[in-house]
Amino acid sequence: MLLNTRENGLNLVVEKDAQNGSLRLVHFSPLPYDPAVVAAEDSFPMVEVQCSGNSLGGVHGGKHVLSAPGGSTGLPVYVSHRDCRNTSGRRLEFVQTAGELKITSVYQFFDNIPVVRCWTELENTGIENIPLEYVSSFALTGITGGVKPESCDSCRIGLPHNSWMQEMQWRFHTLPELGMTRMSSSGYSFQRIAAANTGSYAAKELIPMGCFENPEAGTVMVWQIETHGSWAWEISEVGNHCLYLHLSGPTERENHWFKKLLPGEVFVSVPVAVAMSHGDACDGFRKLNEYRRRIRRPNADNRDLPVFFNDYMNCLMADPTTAKELPLIDRAASLGAEYYVIDAGWYSDGPWWDTIGEWLPDAPGRFPGGLLEVIDHIRTKGMKPGLWLEIERMGRNCPLASQWPDECFFCRHGRRVMESNSYQLDFRHPIVRRHADATVDRLVAQMGIKFFKIDYNIEIGPGTEVSADSFGDGLLQHQCAYLDWLDGVLARHEGLVIESCSSGGMRNTYSMLSRLSIASTTDNQNYLDNARISINSAAAFCMEQAGVWSYPLAEAGEEEVIMNMVSALSWRPYLSGQIWALSEEKLNLIREGVRLYQNELRQMIPTAEPVWPLGLVKRSDSWGAFGLRSGNEIILSVWHFDGGPETIELSFAGLDIASTICIYPQSRRVELSYQAGKDKVIAALPNRTARIYRLVIR
Repeated sequence: MLLNTRENGLNLVVEKDAQNGSLRLVHFSPLPYDPAVVAAEDSFPMVEVQCSGNSLGGVHGGKHVLSAPGGSTGLPVYVSHRDCRNTSGRRLEFVQTAGELKITSVYQFFDNIPVVRCWTELENTGIENIPLEYVSSFALTGITGGVKPESCDSCRIGLPHNSWMQEMQWRFHTLPELGMTRMSSSGYSFQRIAAANTGSYAAKELIPMGCFENPEAGTVMVWQIETHGSWAWEISEVGNHCLYLHLSGPTERENHWFKKLLPGEVFVSVPVAVAMSHGDACDGFRKLNEYRRRIRRPNADNRDLPVFFNDYMNCLMADPTTAKELPLIDRAASLGAEYYVIDAGWYSDGPWWDTIGEWLPDAPGRFPGGLLEVIDHIRTKGMKPGLWLEIERMGRNCPLASQWPDECFFCRHGRRVMESNSYQLDFRHPIVRRHADATVDRLVAQMGIKFFKIDYNIEIGPGTEVSADSFGDGLLQHQCAYLDWLDGVLARHEGLVIESCSSGGMRNTYSMLSRLSIASTTDNQNYLDNARISINSAAAFCMEQAGVWSYPLAEAGEEEVIMNMVSALSWRPYLSGQIWALSEEKLNLIREGVRLYQNELRQMIPTAEPVWPLGLVKRSDSWGAFGLRSGNEIILSVWHFDGGPETIELSFAGLDIASTICIYPQSRRVELSYQAGKDKVIAALPNRTARIYRLVIR
């Protein structure tokens, strides 16, 4: 045994195979190691790397298993390992070689959190190119963690379905329900439970996450792949019904990715994070949120949590003018907004989707006195100004599109890739980088912009062939360059707030959110669905980073205004809507919510723990609940959507509830029923109502 260790509640066992010298990750779990569950003949590879021209070790179907990256046996051979500490926590590095390929598997721990961040580093130490087709960032065989495989039928896979206006809709299934039945006498199957994305909308169908619940063992594993592009993961059997999990960035088979590793070149895979703990999926999400806070760039915005007003959703809808903006700015300031964001449309008088790209305030028809007049009015009202940009996109009729060379854009088969009459800019090219830098620097210097909503509304497909070994290689290189550009902007402009938006939540991943302080949760304009999405959002990113709309329409009743506010106040409120048409009574409900947020809630959100007393919510659910737990308090939001029972029981297992009180809205209190010393409360709300409560825990 090479290493048998415990870190942050996780037990990790690594062995060196006595016959071929390859490393075996035989156990990684919160459960203790049981050698009786690990068959000596089973393969427990620490990493899977497939190189072109090398035979796989057996019949595999579509699975990424039995890889043979090179060398005399085809398998990696152990060289050394390193056990050290850094500012995050313990770090383990395992080095193997496969011929001229040096493979380093990295496990970065974070003190007091049962989460590990993993990636793989490949170095070509030879004199010939090494063609790469697949590289795992994390590979674990035996994911039941010491529980015998025959118990797997009760295990559940969580799939985070996601799409435009349908974000964060988790569904849980048993393995047989997903087609993996234990019928093979060998315990080996070609069947995979797999998820993948190809293209620049990383979360257009599924968030790059997943969950594995083991009810018999009482454990859960939750993972995230930290990319805003192509990715893949899979679960399957490798024999004796033993289950494995592989996480990766782009692959050749799924994502059109291939990399020619040149002599002396190093390739680093997409990082992934895996949380393992006792409990269920919600326990895993809580652990992953602790980790997300550790890896995130320190941003004052995530500490101070200012209130934003954005003029888009259910409001001006990308049709800003001076005449519309000035009274709207006055009204937003009266509600307590601290930033005012002018969304799309500020740069052109007419139709603009196919002309955007210069980002010049050239719209005299919209702003007769100039855009700066409106920006200055925002400041006179005590708010900080923000603007919308889509910096990676250029319309086909933008003047710059005909002036710049093709290498500035994504190209495939010798032609520029076009999506929605627009081109994708390639941030590897110096012309693109200079233009993007100049745009941001000019708007900050000349207009005093303090906030950029950087949107992204095209799905560009597998990538680009320009200066790349494959389409997927070009996409990954561009995305790394784009992240480097963001890092540079934030370094130059201290205090600048940048929102990640992508047709709502199509790129809400931690390649972006480890840098940017806030993201849009959805473009959904229905306040009931918006509430459901907000409840589930903390499974994917931290509450202090989740921008949630509060956008009542002109005809909204008071209860609709209240639910809009309840759906935003445990996260980052994005005030919007047709507030010019609301009565003073309804405006006061918004003001009351903003005061509660500013005086109390935003002080606790950055360190609060998410609580789901009813679990994650589905669209068909008639009730929803979400809590912020901090110390001996829980701020509990409860929604009754439509139908279902007139009352609902909310359980806080193991907690001793001392008192409850409705804290929003004060004028329309509906109290909870409870018994002191018990761990349950009962809510009774009419259809389409919501309230916020404070629970005190002994």
